[in-house]
Amino acid sequence: MKLLITPVICIALLTTSCVSKKKYLALESQHTATKGTLQKTTLEKDKLTANFKKIESRVASYNKKINSLESDNVTLVNENEVKLDKVGDIAVLSNETRKKMRATLAKVDATALAEAKTLKDSLNIAISYNLKNKMNIDDLGTAGDIDINIDQTVVMISIADELLFNTASYRVKKGAYKVITKLADIIKSEPSIDVMIEGHTDSRTINNAVVQDNWDLSVKRATAIVRLLESKFDVDGSRLIAAGRGDTMPLVPNTSNENRAKNRRTKIVILPNLDKFFALLAAE
Repeated sequence: MKLLITPVICIALLTTSCVSKKKYLALESQHTATKGTLQKTTLEKDKLTANFKKIESRVASYNKKINSLESDNVTLVNENEVKLDKVGDIAVLSNETRKKMRATLAKVDATALAEAKTLKDSLNIAISYNLKNKMNIDDLGTAGDIDINIDQTVVMISIADELLFNTASYRVKKGAYKVITKLADIIKSEPSIDVMIEGHTDSRTINNAVVQDNWDLSVKRATAIVRLLESKFDVDGSRLIAAGRGDTMPLVPNTSNENRAKNRRTKIVILPNLDKFFALLAAE
């Protein structure tokens, strides 16, 4: 009986050993496969990481380009705002000045605005409106004695002779100081502005102890205004020019007392950068 049991036990042990070895081989095979998969996954991860870094680099590059383009666009917009636009031969304006001009024209009386047929007319109306407000001409009670115009980017303020001087005299009236004060304030407020003072007379001849002729009178009147601006109102003399025109540039024919009164005038010729000058006048 014992001899029969022993072979059975041996067979059982051998069978058990065979099963365990199969499981081991299976597990080992599974382990190898898993390890291979892990290595493959690791390689794919490294590849994805490298690709992701490349994508990040490209995105950063694109963002940089976009930011650069946005910056360039802002620059172009700003440049466009100050881009000079010449219409005919009357004036050079930037887009920004055009906006300010339109804003000013919105405040102008509709009747006066209806007279504007061209850009020059509109610019004249806008600058006249701003300059008269700046100088408070209406408050001075001299609106009819002052005319404002622009041509070839030059602003011209024409002041009637009676407002500034007595007949045949080149001494400035005290009553004219209010107007000259306002003019001096504008000149001093913007360093880009230079000013030429022109004296104009009518065609009647003059000759006395102090004045030789119309040329002499026109120069003396211009010089009197320049001296006053420099000595009393502290305007830098290097920015001032005195000029006499005599009776050579009449506004109207010297055929009546009324016309001669129009021709007797002092013209303040402002020689600015028109954009800067308009911005100065348009400032609140």
